[in-house]
Amino acid sequence: MLIDTHTHLYSSQFDEDRKSEIENCLSNNVGKMLLPNVDSKSIDGMHKLVTDYPGVCYPMMGVHPCSIQPEDWKEELKIAKDHLYGNIQNYIAVGEIGIDLHWDKSTLSIQQEAFAEQIKWAKDLDLPIVIHARESFDEIFEVVDQYNDASLKGIFHCFTGGKKEVEKILSYGGFLMGIGGVLTFKNGGVAEVIKDYELSHFVLETDAPYLAPTPNRGKRNQSSYLPLIAEKMADVFGVSLPEIEEITTANANQLFNL
Repeated sequence: MLIDTHTHLYSSQFDEDRKSEIENCLSNNVGKMLLPNVDSKSIDGMHKLVTDYPGVCYPMMGVHPCSIQPEDWKEELKIAKDHLYGNIQNYIAVGEIGIDLHWDKSTLSIQQEAFAEQIKWAKDLDLPIVIHARESFDEIFEVVDQYNDASLKGIFHCFTGGKKEVEKILSYGGFLMGIGGVLTFKNGGVAEVIKDYELSHFVLETDAPYLAPTPNRGKRNQSSYLPLIAEKMADVFGVSLPEIEEITTANANQLFNL
């Protein structure tokens, strides 16, 4: 069985065919889908999926860095924290959190503050964190450096860094890297970076509805495309598809305590 460790199945892009997409996943050997939260607006849809598909869909709770805006970021954090500490659902991680400097660099200081605050929750609750890092590895590392210890664990989701970034992530001790559709892109560069490392450092993800793998690049991504990423992973590492399934699924089960 494959586990999609990062999918936004509650997105409005799935409103027309969410049920059939999940059925398609299950028939394509994608047995579990892990749902990162974005902000207060995504919570209800995420919870409904978890209720409708117990043992298939699993929720995280956090505030995405692009939702950290000057006018309401503290309120967004409060809502997320109340959900986490109120144990409203059995959340498997604090995520999706991190820093995004692609769209707006002016919010860096509050993004760093929000990221640090959510890391503290994860350590307090003994949960992994799921990190969104877009054009922001140095800024992410600056924060993680302050809080990393034996209790901190998580995933650098949608990993697209170089070997320098891999080495830094591995030096933390408790982190894996999420590999998605970019692995299949002709000039994505991810394959060359990761091929010399152990499979024990990676999990698979789609980030649906974003970043669909080849040959569906440019279309809506979906969790049922995860086998395409697994097949490319097998090719990159020169191992069988069942080995990719076994190792990446074990990595995800262990990290998220599924």
